[in-house]
Amino acid sequence: MVKVKIDGIEYEAKEGSTIFEVAKKNGIDIPSLCFLKDLNEIAACRVCLVEIEGVDRLAPSCNTKVADGMVVYTNNPRVRRARKLNLQLILSQHDGNCTTCVRSGNCELQKLANDFNVKNIPFELDVPENEWDFDAPLIKQNSKCIKCMRCIQICDKVQGLEIWDVVGSGGRTTVGLSAADTIRESKCTFCGQCVTHCPTGALTARDDTGRVEAALSDRDKVTVVQVAPAVRAAWGEAFGMTREEASFGKIVTALKRMGFDYVFDTNFTADLTIMEEGTEFLERFTHKYNYQWPMFTSCCPGWIRFIKGNYPKYVDNLSTAKSPQQMFGAVTKSYFAEKIGVDPHNIFLVSVMPCVSKKEEADLPTMKSVTGDTNDVDVVITTRELTRMMRAQHIDPKKVPETEADSPLGTGTGAAVIFGATGGVMDAALRSAYALVTGKNPDADAFTDVRGIKGWKEAKFEIPGAGTVRVAVVSGLQNTRKLMDAIDAGEVSYDFVEVMACPGGCAGGGGQPIREACELAEERGNELWRLDKNAKIRYSHENPDVKAIYDEYFGKPLSEKSHHLLHTDHHGWKMPGEE
Repeated sequence: MVKVKIDGIEYEAKEGSTIFEVAKKNGIDIPSLCFLKDLNEIAACRVCLVEIEGVDRLAPSCNTKVADGMVVYTNNPRVRRARKLNLQLILSQHDGNCTTCVRSGNCELQKLANDFNVKNIPFELDVPENEWDFDAPLIKQNSKCIKCMRCIQICDKVQGLEIWDVVGSGGRTTVGLSAADTIRESKCTFCGQCVTHCPTGALTARDDTGRVEAALSDRDKVTVVQVAPAVRAAWGEAFGMTREEASFGKIVTALKRMGFDYVFDTNFTADLTIMEEGTEFLERFTHKYNYQWPMFTSCCPGWIRFIKGNYPKYVDNLSTAKSPQQMFGAVTKSYFAEKIGVDPHNIFLVSVMPCVSKKEEADLPTMKSVTGDTNDVDVVITTRELTRMMRAQHIDPKKVPETEADSPLGTGTGAAVIFGATGGVMDAALRSAYALVTGKNPDADAFTDVRGIKGWKEAKFEIPGAGTVRVAVVSGLQNTRKLMDAIDAGEVSYDFVEVMACPGGCAGGGGQPIREACELAEERGNELWRLDKNAKIRYSHENPDVKAIYDEYFGKPLSEKSHHLLHTDHHGWKMPGEE
């Protein structure tokens, strides 16, 4: 321990700590734009400058370590002037049209400019021009980039993709693509983690709210919307609501008031996914010598892009089951369209997802299984886009009542809702696989070893009549790369592996609400586990509407019809550079 005096008060601090850490621990606020603990401590923004007694130059607090007897000033006139000057320099290369920016009101640069009373910029404005594919699901606007380098560090150290890099030199230095001319030509998985860690509006998801509003205004369209499990654990953050307040029933009411004809729950097809994927796993597991191992889950499109781009020889290890989003699209435009007597071409299906990569998934050529010429899912909007639409229509979710989702695609079980948390797909699949083999349900909490925020988990479970199932659960693509390398080297061996591209699973998805310096995947995931615990039905195979759709339409899991509508060919589209 060392003693350090900050703003006239002496504190004890652990040797090796930074001034920034010690100040924060003791309730002293030092502003910053680029800092990310253990990831980006490079003092790029120079907004966290402090004065150290006896040192001529101001020092960045984020990477300056405390020393015994050090005297620090975090808020004297010299420090405030320097911080304000650095903010003005950043703003001189920034598009200041805040009123039309998606991050307005939730932007660190905007907040600091207000805090420091920046009312003018005494420098010549030099806002960079932008060249980008604005049809891509992930958008970068150079005019709003402050060169904090967070996106580079998140992509490199957390996701292991190295999509972003520093390009240019001198005053033209900026952040760009590292090894491709366009984002679609890169191996980007569109996970969106760079978006949720960007302090400004430089990185965003493509805004598709306009397409949704146009469809709602079209009287010839039957508008249908599905809402993913992880959305309900996060959407209320944008309105200051507790997780208990922000119920799914309030989302249903809000969407009805927007004008949707039918509001459904993706939990329905999460249960359907378990029936198809669980049955597929048992088929493979009981005929082991006919298949490559392990079998991988296939519900995360970011993971699908990752394995196709980095480990293509393992693509056949993927379950052929579509994601719940795409199963829902196929079911809506086939089974549901027949039920209501509507041409599927006249149904406009919107997905509300916690994910950016889902936008790309919906546009894949293999996702036109019903009509052959139109997408099964027409538009995907993120949780953030949903909350923006609520605000645009002056819907106050705190004041609306709860409404039940429509039938028959509005029911889901506890096993379905945990799809949004890391380990949830595996947990749900094991519950139903156990029942399909033994004829009786296991304890719904028998598979807790696959739960939790840890990036790579493994466990073994005994299923009477089938044997010992070795499973692994991984979230975050850097963790995924480590797991794949270990599998490739023969260092580990599994039967069933769940992979989610985003750390913590969909709860921490790239389309979720952004809260500066807060990683909320674990907290949101815990809410999903709570909803599962309190659910009346906790097994996918007991969902009454899922039973009905098999009785009336599909016959059984892996039938010819279910194979056509609910499964896909992962070789049916190509990643950049794929032969």
